[in-house]
Amino acid sequence: MAKENIRIKDIAERAGVSVGTVDRVLHNRPNVSKKALEKVNKALEEMDYKPNMYASALAYNKSYTFYCLLPKHESEAYWEEIEEGALASCEHRRDFGISVKFIYYRRFDLKTFETATADCLKQNPDGVIVVPATLELTRNFTDQLHAKQIPFILLDSYMPDLRPLSFYGQDSFQSGYFAARMLMLIASNEKEIMLMKQMRDGNVASKQQENRETGFRHYMRDHFPQIKITEVNLPLDEERSNYDDILEQFFTEHPQVHHCITFNSKAHLVGEFLARSNRRDIQIMGYDMVPKNEECVKDGSISFLIAQHAYRQGYSCIESLFEAIVLKKKVNPVNYMPIEILTKENVAFYRRTFKG
Repeated sequence: MAKENIRIKDIAERAGVSVGTVDRVLHNRPNVSKKALEKVNKALEEMDYKPNMYASALAYNKSYTFYCLLPKHESEAYWEEIEEGALASCEHRRDFGISVKFIYYRRFDLKTFETATADCLKQNPDGVIVVPATLELTRNFTDQLHAKQIPFILLDSYMPDLRPLSFYGQDSFQSGYFAARMLMLIASNEKEIMLMKQMRDGNVASKQQENRETGFRHYMRDHFPQIKITEVNLPLDEERSNYDDILEQFFTEHPQVHHCITFNSKAHLVGEFLARSNRRDIQIMGYDMVPKNEECVKDGSISFLIAQHAYRQGYSCIESLFEAIVLKKKVNPVNYMPIEILTKENVAFYRRTFKG
């Protein structure tokens, strides 16, 4: 008999018990004697029975709510695509009662992270997706999740000591290293390049950006130590008009700079300035296929983007929680996103959406 065609009735006959007893064993319900349990388990082993986890999950008729802790963000931002991917996965699994709720915190306000995590714990979620803050603060949260046996997934920054169920994101160091190598294919003869950053109190918004810069500088130090890297800070939460003043001053004072790189999703801030000022002799490399960056790539004010499949990350995080919690499957502990470079010629073929 084919394994997938084994019925509860077949198991009951093999074990010499009732169909109801087999059903209670398979669904881990009470009121099964030790002797009957032994008979059913022996029959299951002899028949090499593999339960249909999809059917079992549907029959159980339970709903599941996952919570996702994200940095507060603008519309058309990288994090918005994470949200879209997560919601798409919930729609795909709607028959299983899967839903996701989002809680936000401010990157540079650690109190808001503490408030967000406390709020999340009060809701008693079935699973959690979290973009980490500092290691210490995040550990305080994830230790409580472990204590409550709530599985969680890390997004954006990998912190293996926290023992997550899984991680989704790029290998940030390798991504920055790759960015430097690609940039130097066209900028190897330059004397100076611009590194655009957005900081507050001397800090960038995420560990991921720090690791990208570390990888970038590692490559530059080893292969092009003679090229000067000049940082330009477009302060977070400033008026956009102030950015134009900063950029105008920089390019006026550094007419020899023809290449710019940034490790966040805001390359369009420089691209839009260059388009408005009609400067076409500067090439920009940035990150993330958010709509404003895409527009700049298409009109030529951004030359290169490194994509990291934000939509796919959001989608896959929900899928992993679904598989682990609902289907009781093992999931991959580390899931690095591909490092892809997009240009005007191939940006139209990039698949933002994703289905498993």
